[in-house]
Amino acid sequence: MALSIASTSLTSIPNRELPGKFSAGRITTRCLLRKTRVNATKGVSSVCEPLPPDRPLWFPGSSPPEWLDGSLPGDFGFDPLGLGSDPELLKWFAQAELMHSRWAMLAVTGILIPELLERIGVLENYSWYEAGSKEYFTDKTTLFIVQLALMGWVEGRRWADMLNPGCVDIEPKLPHKKNPKPDVGYPGGLWFDPFMWGRGSPEPVMVLRTKEIKNGRLAMLAFVGFWFQAIYTGKDPIDNLMAHIADPGHCNIFSLTASFFPKTLFLESAS
Repeated sequence: MALSIASTSLTSIPNRELPGKFSAGRITTRCLLRKTRVNATKGVSSVCEPLPPDRPLWFPGSSPPEWLDGSLPGDFGFDPLGLGSDPELLKWFAQAELMHSRWAMLAVTGILIPELLERIGVLENYSWYEAGSKEYFTDKTTLFIVQLALMGWVEGRRWADMLNPGCVDIEPKLPHKKNPKPDVGYPGGLWFDPFMWGRGSPEPVMVLRTKEIKNGRLAMLAFVGFWFQAIYTGKDPIDNLMAHIADPGHCNIFSLTASFFPKTLFLESAS
């Protein structure tokens, strides 16, 4: 699932007007800089329509930075540290977030479904947090080496596709069918998009990709929450949810402060 295919055109971002007055030397420098950024930018997908300038932003009334122009799914203009100001880094960050989102959605699903199966008697003594200490069909060293080899192959192909978009295209080539131009991170085609939902008109494609990245961000937060719950409560996510529903005033994130700050510290600070 980590395979990603073909990037987009790297020269389709329109030039922006540069405010202010500059000397000849500064104009030349700025023009060269702007040209470099355009050539290295993340590009605009041929099947994904960019969001309009008046798109919803993370903070109403704020102005998004110029490098977040709405061409990326899930772009709400949030980059307070300016991490995406470099076009090459922005392209990498977008792919990294997409892959982490997909892995997080798989992880959250892989945690919740077995927990539910345990409750209806299909599984016994299941604990996602202790899954790594269980005995499986082979030893842990063999599992690690096999996983390392397989993931290394997949990630290597994904990296090659980022450097040379389309070089790892696995879509079957048929003489009577013209394959659509793929995008990096969105393999599509027969293997990953058999119903062609991701190859419709550009506007719905952007909607679908935005939903994916939003669900992925939520899944990343959920997984971190599951991890902290397992450490500090010793219970699985469903037990913690039931406890919170039964007593939301005491079973919440603020109740964990008791684990970090003993009562004596509060008494000493009060005195």
